[in-house]
Amino acid sequence: MRKPLLTLLAAIFMMPAFAAYSGGSDSTNTFLDSLEASFQYQTGEIKLGDIGTLQVPKGFRYLDSAQARFVIHDLWGNPGGSGTLGMIVPENMAITNDAWAFIITYDGMGYVKDDDADEIDYDEMLQEIHKEEPEINQSRREAGYDPMYMIGWAAKPYYDADKKVLHWAKEIQFGDSVDVEHTLNYNVRILGRKGVVVLNAVALMHELPDVQANIDPVLSSFTYADGQKYSDFDPDIDEVAAWTIGGLVAGKVLAKAGFFALLLKNAKLIGLAVMGLFTAAWKWFKRKTEPPTVRTIGDDTNDAPQA
Repeated sequence: MRKPLLTLLAAIFMMPAFAAYSGGSDSTNTFLDSLEASFQYQTGEIKLGDIGTLQVPKGFRYLDSAQARFVIHDLWGNPGGSGTLGMIVPENMAITNDAWAFIITYDGMGYVKDDDADEIDYDEMLQEIHKEEPEINQSRREAGYDPMYMIGWAAKPYYDADKKVLHWAKEIQFGDSVDVEHTLNYNVRILGRKGVVVLNAVALMHELPDVQANIDPVLSSFTYADGQKYSDFDPDIDEVAAWTIGGLVAGKVLAKAGFFALLLKNAKLIGLAVMGLFTAAWKWFKRKTEPPTVRTIGDDTNDAPQA
């Protein structure tokens, strides 16, 4: 969040001149509309490399990995990470306006054992997370980033042993202001033979019911490829992950890049006055090409952030 905060200060000084030049909010809306129109959304069946297949659920549309990275990093101002497979967005929402989204990544961490799933005390885990916050946030401040605070579980962790799917959701406060709506970070991990598919829903807290209502159709939309399923694990040749179920939920949760700040949603009009954003958008328009005929994502998917 450092870059957006620095450019935000510049934007405050540039705002009067920019408004006079651009015509104010009308030009901002025109810019947003043009940017939204430039995205190449897809529906139907999407191949996620050799990992599996996504059948875009009804009511959603898909942005491929390159476009998703532009949204996440250039528009929302989040740190990098090459494991992004794409994102799915409700079809009646614009990603440049008020959309929440499921960001899809893959972490090839190995086969995650689920032996501890029934033994985890998530209330105790929350207390430990809170104990870590001061040290982690001190490091974030020294690095020029806003602090992040985990308010609590928006949905308590739950592991579906039959489907090999782990769910949890966190209510997060970014920065020290109490006037900004808290962020919802809804995490889903689909366990596979060699790693986990990550579905990370980023939204605002009032959107929790909408996100929860769509978890099941989104989950059922992904299928691991033959040989990549959890049941295909071969202990003689496959790597076992250092993480267990509890470790996936805990980790250094507040230090990870998987917590998307929703900068565009929370400070859209100010953020769009920042010339750096227009520069990023201009580069996006310049580099656009015709969509490929085969909907296949590249294989740069093995180092996704672990939130």
